[in-house]
Amino acid sequence: MSQNSLRNPAEMFMIGLSFFGLFLVIMLVFNPPIVRESFLLRKPVIGSIFGLICILGILAALFPKQCSAVFEEWSGRPNANNFASHRTSSTLHGHHPDCEGFSAHVFRIKERTFCTACTGLLLGGLASLFGTALYFFGGLQAKQNSLLLVLGGVLGVGSGLFQFKVKRSFVRLFLNTYFVLGAFLVLVGIDELAQSVFADLFLVILIVFWLFTRISLSQWDHKRICYTCKQQTCRFRKTPS
Repeated sequence: MSQNSLRNPAEMFMIGLSFFGLFLVIMLVFNPPIVRESFLLRKPVIGSIFGLICILGILAALFPKQCSAVFEEWSGRPNANNFASHRTSSTLHGHHPDCEGFSAHVFRIKERTFCTACTGLLLGGLASLFGTALYFFGGLQAKQNSLLLVLGGVLGVGSGLFQFKVKRSFVRLFLNTYFVLGAFLVLVGIDELAQSVFADLFLVILIVFWLFTRISLSQWDHKRICYTCKQQTCRFRKTPS
């Protein structure tokens, strides 16, 4: 089965819309609203919403199996029983099979195995939550660096969306961490440039959409690996589309 057959129109739409959102962010950087709003609670409100997103992301990283189940019906992601059908690798490391095809998805410290995506999401979420406290509630200013923050954030989100091609686990770990931090940097930079609650809310919605797109691409990558598995005894590889 070809990799293209694993894609569906919904995923392609999400990818296109995600990068269109990045394009809109860049346009907003160079064409910020001329009229600034005077909503005094802009930072606390936006900071509270984004902080809640960070907390939910941290919980998803700490409990990946439970959170993955929420998306199985929505995305068609194979469950652990499909993964465990590899007779040559019948054990699971977290929510990844002990299989060579998934070697870049995990890293090991001594005897413990960690998921690169979940660990990156955890680290990025913690760093973003700390940054949220400093910027949205602690009075930290970033006016002189707002343009660099947005451009650096766009780079992090863009590279994080397509990091499934990377074959080194620690590079994946960095890109997943940078992906979450990138979303935070975009939000802070746009908030400084636009100073608009509507622009901030648009960014928050877009960040949630980026996260869903990242999850969908990760699930597609998992299916791609299993469908192209060389193990003839793998029942999931023979599952019809």
